[in-house]
Amino acid sequence: MLTRRSLGLATLALPALGAAARAQSFPERPLRWVIAYGAGGPSDQFARLIGRQMGARLGQNVVVDNRPGGGGVLATETVLQAPADGHTLLMVDNGMAIYSPALYARLPYDPDTALTGVGLIARFPLILIVRTENPIRDWAGFLAAARAKAPTFGSGAVASPQHLAMEYVARVARFDATHVPYRNSPAALQDMLAGSVDCMLTDSASSMGAIRQGQARALAVMSPARIPALPEVPTLQELGLAEAEAYAWMGMSVAAATPPAAVARLNSALNQAVASEEVAQVVRNLSAEAVPGDAAAFNAQMRGEIARWRPLIRDLGIKLD
Repeated sequence: MLTRRSLGLATLALPALGAAARAQSFPERPLRWVIAYGAGGPSDQFARLIGRQMGARLGQNVVVDNRPGGGGVLATETVLQAPADGHTLLMVDNGMAIYSPALYARLPYDPDTALTGVGLIARFPLILIVRTENPIRDWAGFLAAARAKAPTFGSGAVASPQHLAMEYVARVARFDATHVPYRNSPAALQDMLAGSVDCMLTDSASSMGAIRQGQARALAVMSPARIPALPEVPTLQELGLAEAEAYAWMGMSVAAATPPAAVARLNSALNQAVASEEVAQVVRNLSAEAVPGDAAAFNAQMRGEIARWRPLIRDLGIKLD
Protein backbone atom coordinates (compact mmCIF):
# COMPACT_ATOMS: atom_id res chain seq x y z
CA MET A 1 0.00 0.00 0.00
CA LEU A 2 1.38 3.40 -0.95
CA THR A 3 1.51 5.91 1.85
CA ARG A 4 2.37 9.58 1.88
CA ARG A 5 5.72 8.67 3.47
CA SER A 6 6.59 6.06 0.82
CA LEU A 7 5.61 8.46 -1.96
CA GLY A 8 7.85 11.13 -0.42
CA LEU A 9 10.80 8.75 -0.20
CA ALA A 10 10.29 7.68 -3.79
CA THR A 11 10.25 11.29 -4.89
CA LEU A 12 13.50 11.98 -3.04
CA ALA A 13 15.10 8.96 -4.71
CA LEU A 14 14.32 10.13 -8.24
CA PRO A 15 17.31 12.52 -8.60
CA ALA A 16 19.71 9.81 -7.41
CA LEU A 17 18.22 7.30 -9.81
CA GLY A 18 18.50 9.84 -12.61
CA ALA A 19 22.18 10.47 -11.82
CA ALA A 20 22.86 6.74 -11.74
CA ALA A 21 21.15 6.28 -15.09
CA ARG A 22 23.17 9.11 -16.62
CA ALA A 23 26.39 7.62 -15.25
CA GLN A 24 25.58 4.25 -16.81
CA SER A 25 24.78 5.83 -20.17
CA PHE A 26 27.90 8.04 -20.31
CA PRO A 27 29.33 8.62 -22.83
CA GLU A 28 26.35 9.09 -25.12
CA ARG A 29 28.29 10.28 -28.19
CA PRO A 30 31.90 10.54 -29.44
CA LEU A 31 34.29 12.43 -27.19
CA ARG A 32 36.48 15.33 -28.30
CA TRP A 33 40.00 15.58 -26.83
CA VAL A 34 41.37 19.09 -27.32
CA ILE A 35 45.18 19.44 -27.61
CA ALA A 36 46.99 22.77 -27.32
CA TYR A 37 49.68 21.68 -29.79
CA GLY A 38 49.87 20.91 -33.49
CA ALA A 39 49.56 17.50 -35.09
CA GLY A 40 52.56 15.20 -34.91
CA GLY A 41 54.06 16.38 -31.62
CA PRO A 42 54.38 14.27 -28.44
CA SER A 43 51.09 15.47 -26.93
CA ASP A 44 49.23 14.78 -30.16
CA GLN A 45 50.77 11.33 -30.52
CA PHE A 46 49.97 10.38 -26.93
CA ALA A 47 46.39 11.64 -27.29
CA ARG A 48 45.77 9.61 -30.45
CA LEU A 49 47.31 6.48 -28.96
CA ILE A 50 45.48 6.75 -25.64
CA GLY A 51 42.29 7.96 -27.32
CA ARG A 52 42.06 4.72 -29.30
CA GLN A 53 42.45 2.71 -26.12
CA MET A 54 39.90 4.79 -24.21
CA GLY A 55 37.41 4.68 -27.07
CA ALA A 56 37.45 0.89 -27.08
CA ARG A 57 36.67 0.87 -23.36
CA LEU A 58 34.03 3.60 -23.42
CA GLY A 59 32.24 2.39 -26.54
CA GLN A 60 32.62 5.74 -28.30
CA ASN A 61 35.31 7.22 -30.52
CA VAL A 62 37.70 9.77 -29.05
CA VAL A 63 38.42 12.45 -31.66
CA VAL A 64 41.58 14.53 -31.24
CA ASP A 65 41.09 18.26 -31.89
CA ASN A 66 44.35 20.24 -32.26
CA ARG A 67 43.95 23.86 -31.13
CA PRO A 68 47.46 25.35 -30.86
CA GLY A 69 47.99 28.96 -29.94
CA GLY A 70 48.09 31.38 -27.03
CA GLY A 71 50.01 29.17 -24.64
CA GLY A 72 47.07 26.79 -24.30
CA VAL A 73 44.45 29.54 -23.95
CA LEU A 74 42.66 28.66 -27.20
CA ALA A 75 42.46 24.96 -26.33
CA THR A 76 41.26 25.66 -22.79
CA GLU A 77 38.59 28.10 -23.94
CA THR A 78 37.39 25.54 -26.49
CA VAL A 79 36.78 23.07 -23.68
CA LEU A 80 35.19 25.60 -21.34
CA GLN A 81 32.77 26.79 -24.03
CA ALA A 82 31.46 23.25 -24.58
CA PRO A 83 28.79 21.64 -22.36
CA ALA A 84 30.32 20.45 -19.09
CA ASP A 85 29.10 16.88 -19.53
CA GLY A 86 32.39 14.98 -19.87
CA HIS A 87 32.33 14.70 -23.65
CA THR A 88 34.97 17.42 -24.19
CA LEU A 89 38.40 16.72 -22.73
CA LEU A 90 41.57 18.80 -22.41
CA MET A 91 45.17 17.62 -22.54
CA VAL A 92 46.95 19.60 -19.81
CA ASP A 93 50.59 19.94 -18.84
CA ASN A 94 52.70 21.91 -16.34
CA GLY A 95 52.56 25.10 -18.35
CA MET A 96 48.80 25.21 -18.81
CA ALA A 97 47.71 23.98 -15.39
CA ILE A 98 50.47 25.29 -13.11
CA TYR A 99 52.46 28.16 -14.62
CA SER A 100 49.98 30.19 -16.71
CA PRO A 101 48.35 32.24 -13.92
CA ALA A 102 51.78 33.43 -12.80
CA LEU A 103 52.99 34.13 -16.37
CA TYR A 104 49.99 36.02 -17.72
CA ALA A 105 48.59 39.13 -16.05
CA ARG A 106 45.12 38.44 -17.41
CA LEU A 107 43.63 35.12 -18.48
CA PRO A 108 40.04 34.76 -19.72
CA TYR A 109 39.50 32.01 -17.11
CA ASP A 110 40.95 30.76 -13.83
CA PRO A 111 42.39 27.28 -14.47
CA ASP A 112 42.33 26.53 -10.74
CA THR A 113 38.53 26.80 -10.59
CA ALA A 114 37.35 26.39 -14.20
CA LEU A 115 38.93 22.96 -14.66
CA THR A 116 39.21 19.76 -12.69
CA GLY A 117 41.63 16.91 -13.26
CA VAL A 118 40.70 13.51 -14.62
CA GLY A 119 44.09 11.84 -14.29
CA LEU A 120 47.80 11.90 -14.92
CA ILE A 121 48.94 10.29 -18.16
CA ALA A 122 52.71 10.21 -17.74
CA ARG A 123 55.56 12.18 -16.26
CA PHE A 124 58.99 12.58 -17.77
CA PRO A 125 62.02 12.75 -15.45
CA LEU A 126 64.37 15.68 -15.98
CA ILE A 127 68.03 14.86 -16.64
CA LEU A 128 71.01 17.21 -16.36
CA ILE A 129 73.18 16.63 -19.42
CA VAL A 130 76.33 17.97 -21.07
CA ARG A 131 77.82 16.98 -24.41
CA THR A 132 80.30 14.11 -24.25
CA GLU A 133 83.22 16.35 -25.31
CA ASN A 134 82.70 18.39 -22.15
CA PRO A 135 85.39 17.53 -19.57
CA ILE A 136 82.83 17.59 -16.75
CA ARG A 137 82.15 13.99 -15.72
CA ASP A 138 79.80 14.23 -12.73
CA TRP A 139 77.70 16.53 -10.52
CA ALA A 140 80.65 17.49 -8.32
CA GLY A 141 82.60 18.63 -11.35
CA PHE A 142 79.60 20.46 -12.74
CA LEU A 143 78.95 22.27 -9.47
CA ALA A 144 82.57 23.35 -9.09
CA ALA A 145 82.66 24.68 -12.63
CA ALA A 146 79.28 26.42 -12.27
CA ARG A 147 80.36 28.23 -9.10
CA ALA A 148 83.54 29.34 -10.82
CA LYS A 149 81.77 30.56 -13.97
CA ALA A 150 78.03 30.78 -14.65
CA PRO A 151 77.08 28.14 -17.23
CA THR A 152 74.67 28.74 -20.09
CA PHE A 153 71.76 26.35 -20.36
CA GLY A 154 69.23 25.82 -23.11
CA SER A 155 65.54 24.96 -22.99
CA GLY A 156 62.65 24.72 -25.42
CA ALA A 157 60.88 27.82 -24.10
CA VAL A 158 60.83 30.49 -21.45
CA ALA A 159 58.99 29.17 -18.37
CA SER A 160 59.04 25.59 -19.61
CA PRO A 161 59.38 22.89 -16.91
CA GLN A 162 63.01 22.46 -17.99
CA HIS A 163 63.77 26.18 -17.66
CA LEU A 164 62.13 26.54 -14.24
CA ALA A 165 63.69 23.36 -12.88
CA MET A 166 67.18 24.58 -13.79
CA GLU A 167 66.48 27.95 -12.17
CA TYR A 168 65.41 26.05 -9.05
CA VAL A 169 68.54 23.87 -9.05
CA ALA A 170 70.77 26.91 -9.48
CA ARG A 171 69.12 28.59 -6.51
CA VAL A 172 69.30 25.70 -4.08
CA ALA A 173 72.83 24.66 -5.18
CA ARG A 174 73.99 28.32 -5.02
CA PHE A 175 75.33 29.07 -8.47
CA ASP A 176 74.35 31.46 -11.26
CA ALA A 177 73.26 30.25 -14.70
CA THR A 178 72.24 32.01 -17.91
CA HIS A 179 69.13 30.78 -19.69
CA VAL A 180 69.12 30.57 -23.50
CA PRO A 181 65.58 29.84 -24.76
CA TYR A 182 64.90 28.13 -28.09
CA ARG A 183 61.83 27.55 -30.22
CA ASN A 184 61.61 23.94 -29.00
CA SER A 185 63.58 21.28 -27.12
CA PRO A 186 65.16 19.59 -30.18
CA ALA A 187 66.62 22.93 -31.30
CA ALA A 188 68.05 23.55 -27.82
CA LEU A 189 69.53 20.05 -27.71
CA GLN A 190 71.18 20.44 -31.12
CA ASP A 191 72.84 23.66 -30.02
CA MET A 192 74.06 22.09 -26.79
CA LEU A 193 75.53 19.15 -28.71
CA ALA A 194 77.25 21.67 -31.00
CA GLY A 195 78.73 23.46 -27.99
CA SER A 196 76.71 26.67 -28.23
CA VAL A 197 75.38 26.26 -24.67
CA ASP A 198 77.02 24.43 -21.79
CA CYS A 199 74.25 22.17 -20.51
CA MET A 200 70.56 21.35 -20.36
CA LEU A 201 68.18 20.07 -17.74
CA THR A 202 65.83 18.32 -20.12
CA ASP A 203 63.14 15.67 -20.08
CA SER A 204 63.84 12.01 -20.75
CA ALA A 205 61.78 11.97 -23.96
CA SER A 206 63.98 14.67 -25.49
CA SER A 207 67.38 13.53 -24.23
CA MET A 208 67.51 9.72 -24.08
CA GLY A 209 68.31 9.38 -27.79
CA ALA A 210 71.39 11.59 -27.49
CA ILE A 211 72.48 9.81 -24.30
CA ARG A 212 72.10 6.34 -25.83
CA GLN A 213 74.02 7.42 -28.95
CA GLY A 214 76.91 8.71 -26.86
CA GLN A 215 76.37 12.34 -27.84
CA ALA A 216 75.39 13.54 -24.35
CA ARG A 217 76.49 12.62 -20.83
CA ALA A 218 73.94 12.41 -18.02
CA LEU A 219 75.16 13.87 -14.72
CA ALA A 220 72.07 13.64 -12.51
CA VAL A 221 68.30 13.16 -12.58
CA MET A 222 65.58 15.13 -10.79
CA SER A 223 63.34 12.18 -9.92
CA PRO A 224 63.32 10.89 -6.32
CA ALA A 225 64.71 7.52 -7.47
CA ARG A 226 67.15 6.59 -10.21
CA ILE A 227 65.49 5.84 -13.53
CA PRO A 228 65.78 2.29 -14.95
CA ALA A 229 67.28 3.48 -18.25
CA LEU A 230 70.18 5.19 -16.39
CA PRO A 231 70.78 3.13 -13.24
CA GLU A 232 74.30 4.52 -12.81
CA VAL A 233 73.19 8.16 -12.80
CA PRO A 234 72.45 9.52 -9.30
CA THR A 235 69.50 11.65 -8.32
CA LEU A 236 70.04 15.22 -7.16
CA GLN A 237 68.42 14.19 -3.90
CA GLU A 238 71.16 11.60 -3.39
CA LEU A 239 73.68 14.33 -4.11
CA GLY A 240 72.38 16.56 -1.32
CA LEU A 241 69.55 18.62 -2.84
CA ALA A 242 66.80 17.23 -0.65
CA GLU A 243 63.76 18.65 -2.47
CA ALA A 244 65.12 18.58 -6.02
CA GLU A 245 62.24 16.79 -7.72
CA ALA A 246 60.69 17.95 -11.00
CA TYR A 247 59.09 16.47 -14.08
CA ALA A 248 57.54 17.45 -17.35
CA TRP A 249 54.11 15.81 -17.35
CA MET A 250 50.85 15.52 -19.26
CA GLY A 251 47.37 14.74 -18.00
CA MET A 252 43.67 15.05 -18.74
CA SER A 253 41.23 17.64 -17.38
CA VAL A 254 37.61 18.61 -17.97
CA ALA A 255 35.39 21.55 -17.07
CA ALA A 256 34.93 21.80 -13.30
CA ALA A 257 31.13 21.41 -13.55
CA THR A 258 31.43 17.97 -15.15
CA PRO A 259 29.39 15.37 -13.20
CA PRO A 260 31.60 13.36 -10.82
CA ALA A 261 30.28 10.09 -12.26
CA ALA A 262 31.50 11.07 -15.72
CA VAL A 263 34.90 12.09 -14.30
CA ALA A 264 35.19 8.73 -12.54
CA ARG A 265 34.31 6.82 -15.72
CA LEU A 266 36.87 8.82 -17.71
CA ASN A 267 39.50 8.26 -15.03
CA SER A 268 38.95 4.50 -15.10
CA ALA A 269 39.19 4.37 -18.90
CA LEU A 270 42.29 6.58 -18.86
CA ASN A 271 44.09 4.43 -16.28
CA GLN A 272 43.25 1.27 -18.22
CA ALA A 273 44.49 2.84 -21.45
CA VAL A 274 47.79 3.95 -19.92
CA ALA A 275 48.25 0.46 -18.42
CA SER A 276 47.70 -1.23 -21.80
CA GLU A 277 50.78 -2.84 -23.30
CA GLU A 278 50.65 -0.59 -26.36
CA VAL A 279 50.84 2.60 -24.29
CA ALA A 280 53.12 1.15 -21.61
CA GLN A 281 55.71 0.25 -24.25
CA VAL A 282 55.79 3.83 -25.53
CA VAL A 283 56.12 5.13 -21.97
CA ARG A 284 59.04 2.76 -21.32
CA ASN A 285 60.77 3.70 -24.58
CA LEU A 286 60.70 7.36 -23.52
CA SER A 287 61.96 6.49 -20.00
CA ALA A 288 58.79 8.11 -18.71
CA GLU A 289 56.68 7.03 -15.74
CA ALA A 290 53.01 6.13 -15.73
CA VAL A 291 51.46 7.01 -12.37
CA PRO A 292 47.89 5.67 -12.16
CA GLY A 293 45.56 7.27 -9.65
CA ASP A 294 42.15 8.80 -9.21
CA ALA A 295 41.11 12.32 -10.07
CA ALA A 296 41.52 13.48 -6.47
CA ALA A 297 45.19 12.41 -6.47
CA PHE A 298 45.83 14.31 -9.71
CA ASN A 299 44.18 17.45 -8.34
CA ALA A 300 46.22 17.16 -5.15
CA GLN A 301 49.43 16.88 -7.20
CA MET A 302 48.54 20.03 -9.10
CA ARG A 303 47.84 21.97 -5.90
CA GLY A 304 51.25 20.96 -4.58
CA GLU A 305 52.97 22.12 -7.76
CA ILE A 306 51.09 25.42 -7.73
CA ALA A 307 52.42 26.13 -4.24
CA ARG A 308 55.96 25.34 -5.36
CA TRP A 309 56.36 26.80 -8.84
CA ARG A 310 54.22 29.93 -8.98
CA PRO A 311 56.22 31.72 -6.26
CA LEU A 312 59.44 30.91 -8.16
CA ILE A 313 58.02 32.34 -11.40
CA ARG A 314 57.02 35.52 -9.60
CA ASP A 315 60.42 35.78 -7.86
CA LEU A 316 62.15 35.46 -11.23
CA GLY A 317 59.90 38.16 -12.66
CA ILE A 318 58.93 36.10 -15.73
CA LYS A 319 55.96 37.45 -17.71
CA LEU A 320 54.68 36.32 -21.11
CA ASP A 321 52.25 39.18 -21.81
